[in-house]
Amino acid sequence: MQLDLFGDYKSNVAQYPSFQEYFRTHKPPLLAVWGKNDPFFVPPGAEAFKRDNPRAVVRFFDTGHFALETHAREIAASIRDFLS
Repeated sequence: MQLDLFGDYKSNVAQYPSFQEYFRTHKPPLLAVWGKNDPFFVPPGAEAFKRDNPRAVVRFFDTGHFALETHAREIAASIRDFLS
């Protein structure tokens, strides 16, 4: 299976079933960092990763859509913790 992670948003949405099947089948280590106040990608979207991969780690930050602009250090710490 080849997934185009860098295509436009419309083509990514069309691939969601493939992403979800991959997560269900392979259960790879998965960290989702999310702005809990994001008006576009709302928190239930992050929680959905756990449906397909119960081992997924979802971390919410008190920020919006551009989480790295406001919480880069905290997100970097979460990534380091996840990878260790």
